[in-house]
Amino acid sequence: LAGGMSGMTATAVTYPLDLARGRITGKLAGQGGKKHYKGIVNTMMITAREEGVKALYKGITPTLLGAMPYEGIKFGTVGILEKLFPAEKNNQGNEGGGAVGNKVFRKLVFGGAGGVMASIITYPNDTVRRLLQLQGSKGTTDQFEGYWDCVRKSYAKFGVERFYRGALVNIVRMAPNTAIQFGSYELLKQLSASYF
Repeated sequence: LAGGMSGMTATAVTYPLDLARGRITGKLAGQGGKKHYKGIVNTMMITAREEGVKALYKGITPTLLGAMPYEGIKFGTVGILEKLFPAEKNNQGNEGGGAVGNKVFRKLVFGGAGGVMASIITYPNDTVRRLLQLQGSKGTTDQFEGYWDCVRKSYAKFGVERFYRGALVNIVRMAPNTAIQFGSYELLKQLSASYF
């Protein structure tokens, strides 16, 4: 609970940066090919000036709602895989042959699987977040009154496929990301074990 709350607090504080990133990558050019946003600070200033300071938090609801399930699914998947495929023990009760390498490899594989699982399940929420972030920026016409209005209108207009558009790219990004996260944690834990 404490970890989830601290993660949500950090997300809330830094959210305008995420919104700026989404707008910069979502709208590279305006009319006539002219760039509308010229960097993070410029994007936040234009957004606040044209739409109000509250607009810097468009899409924060799905971000906050998605953070806890994403992490829970990711860590839960790793935990389930560790139970389903326990490490082999040698006759002294320790993990056998090349224990450090074996543990790191297991965490790499299980972490990658956890990232894929979490990405697949939570991606529709991420799509809603991006759609809410982009509304009001130059070149967008969709307007939503909140999370559920965005879900309803997007589904009515495009169907379920809309919520998974771009999911493959996200999975390709998240599998190595979480594999490295879990693998490097295990490696550093093993290497520092004799110091603590």
